[in-house]
Amino acid sequence: MKRNGKISTYGFLNIDKPSGLTSSTLVNKCKWLSGVPCGHMGTLDPLASGVLPVGLGNATRLFDYFLEKDKEYIAEFTFGVTSDTLDSTGELIRVGRVPTETEIFSVLPTLTGEVWQVPPKYSAKNVNGRRGYDLARAGVDFELPPKKVRIDDIALLGAAEEKADTFRLKIRCGGGTYIRSIARDLAKALDTHAVMSGLRRTQSGCFQIADAIPFSLLESDPTVEELERWIVPTERVLPFATLALEGKNAERIFHGLAVEVCKEDGLYKIYQDERFYGIAEVKDGRAKAKTKLC
Repeated sequence: MKRNGKISTYGFLNIDKPSGLTSSTLVNKCKWLSGVPCGHMGTLDPLASGVLPVGLGNATRLFDYFLEKDKEYIAEFTFGVTSDTLDSTGELIRVGRVPTETEIFSVLPTLTGEVWQVPPKYSAKNVNGRRGYDLARAGVDFELPPKKVRIDDIALLGAAEEKADTFRLKIRCGGGTYIRSIARDLAKALDTHAVMSGLRRTQSGCFQIADAIPFSLLESDPTVEELERWIVPTERVLPFATLALEGKNAERIFHGLAVEVCKEDGLYKIYQDERFYGIAEVKDGRAKAKTKLC
């Protein structure tokens, strides 16, 4: 069925992705509903649910500004089992023991801070031009190099209901951190094995689960007008101050020229005739338009 019309306002949809749905399927639904190109800001595995920000139209140009965003997850780790994918969707093998809450709590501080983490082989990491998950599925033997990630805090929430081998944890971390790898590394510190058996993202940068749109609303095929009411404008998600421009400076910067300003180095929001134009960068007392969004 063909969709008529497209949105006139660009920005972000903060969507609560359900478990069992791929991130790309959700993005394709947004593209069909909005009539403009779309992209997600930080993929979620099919097993995972929760916050998935989707950029609509020119908002996708902002993704590079959110690479270091803070994230929060509620994860379930099942101990005494391992799999090739490091989660419960892979081939499960019973091996190792189930630690106590006290044991888990005692090693959590060793996993926080700036740490070196080996990504899962079943991931989108690029290996000589091919995705890790493609190589893993093809049975190719390969190793992924460790990368430095930031894990701010891991809090043990307790045992999962009716699951003596499964524990729930709240994890706060930076972008690029693999929760499946945390399950593996936590278990290794306890001389056992574990897989991620559940995951819900509750925060991605400024996007919170409390404000997320249930995917069921998108499945109901809302009109363009209804969809636009849910869009978070691009200027609201940018943590930058506004750079006021007047006279010739305003004319020059919108023609791609650098202008002198009395501002500290950094990124600023700029407006053209009260309309959000995009982002400017100030360096050594000179400002220049960096990313155009209108």
